[in-house]
Amino acid sequence: MVNPLLTDPSGKKRGMRIDSHQHFWKFDPVRDSWINNSMKVIQRDFLPDDLAPVLHENKIDGCVSVQADQSENETQFLLQLASANDFIKGVVGWVDLQSSQLHERLEYFSGFKKLKGVRHIVQAEPIGFLKKPSFSKGIGALKQFNFTYDILIYPHQLRDAIWLAKQHPEQKFVVDHLAKPVIREKEFTNWASGMKELSSFENVHCKLSGMVTEAVWNRWTIDDFSPYLDFVLHHFGSSRVMYGSDWPVCLVAAAYQNQLGIIEDHIQTFSPSEKHQIMGDNAIQFYNL
Repeated sequence: MVNPLLTDPSGKKRGMRIDSHQHFWKFDPVRDSWINNSMKVIQRDFLPDDLAPVLHENKIDGCVSVQADQSENETQFLLQLASANDFIKGVVGWVDLQSSQLHERLEYFSGFKKLKGVRHIVQAEPIGFLKKPSFSKGIGALKQFNFTYDILIYPHQLRDAIWLAKQHPEQKFVVDHLAKPVIREKEFTNWASGMKELSSFENVHCKLSGMVTEAVWNRWTIDDFSPYLDFVLHHFGSSRVMYGSDWPVCLVAAAYQNQLGIIEDHIQTFSPSEKHQIMGDNAIQFYNL
């Protein structure tokens, strides 16, 4: 039987569409204090039953669930959800990359097929964090277990990310949210300089995600994102970028279909193979889904 999600309106087969970046949580106002009162719309639980119909409506076949809390409990929580929900194709969890027991923890988590990589919320850390010997040593341990690493930073931390990529040429990295350019202020030059250099490392990929929350939430237009998307697609190419929604965080600035529409509109003139790469194939390959 043909899966209707994997066919276009003419009945032709299409590639799998993967949302490479979304979150789940049971809202805790203390733990999740970053979800402040300006983000009231997401001050509640978001679980697989909330996301599944949204993905179906938007013809998205699966997702990668990314940590939002820095704890192994978070990693276990996401793995439990992934085990119970087939559409969650992979998990990017958290482990303490500076722990003296790191090897044992990575060995333990390597037993979970759906754990694909790890992330640390570096955007909340001072400049220089990625260059700490203990952290860089932890990054060096990931490849043995075939774990990827998601780089979550602000533009002022791009120099550190470049240093990290240079130190670990065999490690698979992906930059989350285009490194969060300040789209609301149309800041471009410094961000572009760092991203251009980072894109020169073939082991570094980039997620087309998280843009709507870096723009003015209630009055962005598609044109606000074009310079950033043009730049990333030019320098990383269609083979090293992947679509991600950042759901439910995106909901403070856009409905799921609206943030998806930004990417689909931008790549409408791309070839079918390029669209397949961006909308699913690259995520499948990068995360070994």
